[in-house]
Amino acid sequence: MSKQTKRREALIYHAKPTPGKIQVVPTKKYATQRDLSLAYSPGVAEPCLEIEKKKENVYKYTAKGNLVAVISNGTAVLGLGDIGPEASKPVMEGKGLLFKIFADIDVFDIEIDTKNVDEFIKTVKNIAPTFGGINLEDIKAPEAFEIERRLKEELDIPVMHDDQHGTAIISAAALLNALELTNRKIEEAKIVISGAGAAAISCSRLYQSFGAKRENMVMLDSKGVIRNDRENLSSEKAEFSTHRKIDTLEEAMVDADVFIGLSMANIVSPDMLLSMAKDPIVFAMANPNPEIDYQLAIDTRDDIIMATGRSDHPNQVNNVLGFPFIFRGALDVRATKINEEMKMAAVVALAKLAKESVPEQVNIAYGETRLAFGRDYIIPKPFDPRLIAEVPPAVAKAAMESGVATSPIENWDKYRDELLERLGSDNKMVRLITNRAKMNPKRVVYAEADHLDVLKAAQIAHDEGIAIPILLGRRETIKKLMAEIEFDADIQIIDPKSDEEEARKNKYAKVYWEQRKRKGVTLYAAERIMRERNYFAAMMVNEGDADAIISGYSRSYPSVVKPMLELIGLAKNAKRVATTNLMMTQRGPMFLSDTSINIDPTSEDLVKITQMTAKTIKMFGLEPVVALTTFSNFGSSSSPRTTKVKEAVAVLHETNPDLLVDGDLQIDFALNSDMLKSTFPFSKLVGKKVNTLIFPNLESANITYKLLKELNKAESIGPIMMGMRKPVHILQLGASVDEIVNMTAIAVIDAQQKEKWEKEKGSAQ
Repeated sequence: MSKQTKRREALIYHAKPTPGKIQVVPTKKYATQRDLSLAYSPGVAEPCLEIEKKKENVYKYTAKGNLVAVISNGTAVLGLGDIGPEASKPVMEGKGLLFKIFADIDVFDIEIDTKNVDEFIKTVKNIAPTFGGINLEDIKAPEAFEIERRLKEELDIPVMHDDQHGTAIISAAALLNALELTNRKIEEAKIVISGAGAAAISCSRLYQSFGAKRENMVMLDSKGVIRNDRENLSSEKAEFSTHRKIDTLEEAMVDADVFIGLSMANIVSPDMLLSMAKDPIVFAMANPNPEIDYQLAIDTRDDIIMATGRSDHPNQVNNVLGFPFIFRGALDVRATKINEEMKMAAVVALAKLAKESVPEQVNIAYGETRLAFGRDYIIPKPFDPRLIAEVPPAVAKAAMESGVATSPIENWDKYRDELLERLGSDNKMVRLITNRAKMNPKRVVYAEADHLDVLKAAQIAHDEGIAIPILLGRRETIKKLMAEIEFDADIQIIDPKSDEEEARKNKYAKVYWEQRKRKGVTLYAAERIMRERNYFAAMMVNEGDADAIISGYSRSYPSVVKPMLELIGLAKNAKRVATTNLMMTQRGPMFLSDTSINIDPTSEDLVKITQMTAKTIKMFGLEPVVALTTFSNFGSSSSPRTTKVKEAVAVLHETNPDLLVDGDLQIDFALNSDMLKSTFPFSKLVGKKVNTLIFPNLESANITYKLLKELNKAESIGPIMMGMRKPVHILQLGASVDEIVNMTAIAVIDAQQKEKWEKEKGSAQ
């Protein structure tokens, strides 16, 4: 993607369809006059009076307890510097988005137009009653130190400057684990810190809290080593000045055990790395480019433990592992501050989590067979769903033990369950799917690439590294559209009707004719039919010229399914094709089957559809919890429509005893665990969160998924084809660009999985 294209995409993202990235959404009913009279006058007076009697009631009757202010004056915004409060707002909104999706914390971003420390502090203090916590952001040093210190002293709610403490907390967890792997004690480690800003000072202080010795630390700024004989040092720099008579980074690195980089790109040379002690620990965290290139570093020292701030290398030091979960724990016990004990608890929780068995969902997301504690895995991954259940409780306990919690937690099991429930509104599945596809992108042929939305999706898939697009359609049209959207990559374009494709077309036709010549197909007919793009695309995959197909954007579903079934056919041992839709709902990811193929499946068909759906769900690292739905509950109706569902469940209980499946069930009982438990306590689904719905016919499945999509704005990925020999995925007519991109990722994952199964089958033979 060109720089100009990236710029345009970023601006469109922030401007359309609604400017900005966050909004305020009502949490109470407001449909009737009665609702409004309770929400405002006269009903609102009652909670006001209760809060007047007892100020703590503000947490009971308002959103304060789950509301954080992200506050900046725009003086040190990312790598952009002092760009002012208005220009910092997109970043603050982005921080608010991260708070919400990772920890379900609501945010108001506040940009303050002053560089005066006293004015800034006064403003924050004056608005503090609105909030349960304050996240300071992108404020330049040394003012940032003074602002945070005074606000922590003068306010009775948690205050944290994430630029200081976020990197410190995450890197400290990684450092503890790296030291353990290299059999070192932190008290003896010789540490070089390149950088003397807010993050570097905070890192150094936190490492000291865990036992690092000040005399073993050397800190550098833009002038070189910070020595105690240098004049005009700030108090923070003086705190970490060294008595050693050295001046340069090159000198400091000799025999050092640890390098902490919070400065600028490419300042560490291979010779410097070679001068370090055995098993060097190097955290090169400058963004976007580290102090030494990752590949250069690991090529220079095969005994190195390397971390960066980048997601495309192992051991990413990412602040999102910290601030959402630290504030979550602090808010949940109504802590009066975020103290050293709470930060240290977060460090220990993160370090411990990296040593535990990694969920299959995380392995799949990162394309790993098995992530395990070691040199390339010293810190958890941002997609790890366990973070919210591990870090906030640790922080909350530390707040309670250190005496700053005003609302202690009593039932920790219940609290962890509540934390996990919060993830229902934050569906990371799309990110997991995309990340998985990027690990091993495959060749995806887009059969309708001369449509603008399809081409836009192919461009995104290419630019993001999700897939290697092959564009089918009218060459002139595709070229013209590519120029319009500045899609200037070197992409294969194929027009099946063009003369230049004559040889390949005839080759495909002959193969097709050999397969179908005893079914009424002549060679002439085969040659003509290969001009049709879906047949051509199917043959590309059959003949190994592509790995997967995306089609259906402009044509009816049956017309696209037909050539795929004819040419590609069913997978070995598959007796039926079916589809499932992955819906991103408020309760989490839900799979709905069969949404597109089987009009009135028999009980045997329902068994096969359920088994295929369960296999697909496991492909994403999730455990299927399946309800077979209809209009009855456990035989309450003897209609043939419900009897077939009941029969299918009986077969599944016998053939798949380890599968969590039950029915027949009405959909409200399937989704409402309390209703199910009270009325049907014998069900295998009691106490389980259903994530899969199998429907008795096509109309109910199709209507349900489209209703969810349109009324609840639930994101849909699908229909995902199941049971095909090769990766074929057919879009709904007029699918959006995002839907096509998501289906591309699914197609790539399907191709990856089929390739894996083929290799396993080959090795078994």
